[in-house]
Amino acid sequence: MKYMCIIYGDEAKQPQPGTPEMGQLMEDYMAFTKDIQEKGVMIAGDPLQPVATATTVRVRGSKTETTDGPFAETKEQLGGYYILECKDLDEALAYAARIPTAAFGSVEVRPIMVFD
Repeated sequence: MKYMCIIYGDEAKQPQPGTPEMGQLMEDYMAFTKDIQEKGVMIAGDPLQPVATATTVRVRGSKTETTDGPFAETKEQLGGYYILECKDLDEALAYAARIPTAAFGSVEVRPIMVFD
């Protein structure tokens, strides 16, 4: 079954670019990604640009509205995702716990809906 691991973190509280902590975080992500690729678990995954680059689109009636920023005010922002092929939810949760941002943010795990 495919699961999406949706990664959230507070951009103000995570390691900042150019710091040793960010270097370590990136090394941890590269090691995790390499491991799940080698095990054949990873289907896809990408980091996202900072939340300041987001644009939200809403259609109300026949009018399209765009606003800068994310769709909702939150303390944590969507930072990226992985799509994993796992035998069950327990396996997906075990992988999600190894995603480096889980140590200071959160990782939401959701099964991907399959239409027959």
